[in-house]
Amino acid sequence: MSTIILYGSYGYTGKIIAQECKAKNLNVILSGRKKESLQKQSEETGYPFEVVDIADTTALKNILKKGAVVIHCGGPFQYTARTMADACLETKTHYTDITGEHQVFELLAGYDQKGKDAGIMIMPGTGFDVVPSDCLALHLKNRLPSATHLQLAFTMSKGGLSRGTSKTMTEGLGNGSLVRKDGKLTPINLGEKVLDVDFGSFKAPTLNIPWGDISTAWRSTGIPNIEVYTGATPGMIKNAKMSKYLNWFLRMRWVKNYMLKKIDQKPAGPSEEKRNSGRSFLWGKVWDSSGKECLSNLETVSGYTLTAKTAVLIAEKIMSGNFKAGYQTPAMVYGADLIMEIDQTKRKDC
Repeated sequence: MSTIILYGSYGYTGKIIAQECKAKNLNVILSGRKKESLQKQSEETGYPFEVVDIADTTALKNILKKGAVVIHCGGPFQYTARTMADACLETKTHYTDITGEHQVFELLAGYDQKGKDAGIMIMPGTGFDVVPSDCLALHLKNRLPSATHLQLAFTMSKGGLSRGTSKTMTEGLGNGSLVRKDGKLTPINLGEKVLDVDFGSFKAPTLNIPWGDISTAWRSTGIPNIEVYTGATPGMIKNAKMSKYLNWFLRMRWVKNYMLKKIDQKPAGPSEEKRNSGRSFLWGKVWDSSGKECLSNLETVSGYTLTAKTAVLIAEKIMSGNFKAGYQTPAMVYGADLIMEIDQTKRKDC
């Protein structure tokens, strides 16, 4: 039976992924830097563990040799993805992670030929970032093949952010937002673009953010103009518009370090009750140069629960031989209906 290397397994999302693997009776080796955390998790799950600092490339390669695929959960991924991907190429281990960072998608897209040469798949973003939105983008492209513009939006009911997600967002502070315009990533001010979105059962204001789909959806669909939005309160939108005057300050390392320490004092993430009862809502719109347009809505389980389910589902597919070598997005390999394999997911064309 093939083995999954779960790196960063004791983080908030890593723990949920480990539970999903256990429920499916999969072989897993837990790994990360902290021996105490790994030991405790090993006792709880029955899975073996190995203490590996990602900077120790020899130890990293040794553990990767023991698995068919890695689910990399040790973010912020802009600091760790290159090291993990390089080690995967050498050991011929399939690379997956749960990033939503556009920088990481852009970086690893450059690994396409190396992945093909090694015979491995390199697929960042196998969680909530970006499986449901990537599938929705391709679904819309299939509905309107002539599409030249894509807008995506998402929001959640209940929940909140994990420490890992909060840290990734903190690292991005001070850099404004990004859209893809005529095929190129183009910076804009945070708060410059807002949309009122009909998510199906409710409407909500949303704010443009530099979400991973500005990279992945472009490769999945070929649509050259892409914007991504997230649900936001009027206060959040007001603060976003004001942030351009503070970007110089928010980019300072000491400011980020102070905020990161504060995040460490908060709970690891949403409670299990909130995860189980929460829902994720996505909306997408495409249009072409003649004015034709299509809209679709998607509703599924809460973000962190979804991340565990899709990350493990994709790892299972890889281990069964269902993969394409080189850099891939979830929808490029598994199609627009991959998300429909997750229970309690509904898609509606408007």
